[in-house]
Amino acid sequence: QVRLMESGGGLVQSGDSLRLSCTTSGLPLDNYAIGWFRQAPGKDREVVACMATNEIGPTYGHRVKGRFTISRDNSKLTMYLQMNSLKPEDTAVYYCATGRSLSDVEGQYDSWGQGTQVTVSS
Repeated sequence: QVRLMESGGGLVQSGDSLRLSCTTSGLPLDNYAIGWFRQAPGKDREVVACMATNEIGPTYGHRVKGRFTISRDNSKLTMYLQMNSLKPEDTAVYYCATGRSLSDVEGQYDSWGQGTQVTVSS
């Protein structure tokens, strides 16, 4: 059974940093593309960042590019999202996901975590 579990969310102030982690089980993470998505209240879920199996060419959503960094440690079956210079508009539930190929489309991801809340106060 594939399981993904996010951690590291919380309440921070504008300009602060957070690092989200997503631990996985039940799959060989090095064979999967990874992605982070987020959903704010009343809005559609959007891509934050994604990365291929070989770590080449991470892709970022335009709202976070230059501030967020996606990474992975296949030996620990864990992916990360480093978030710097956080803004109130980054407030959302953040989800990690795995898929067979690199994509910024949520429908291309097969397995999802339950989400972790990130709230940024002004």
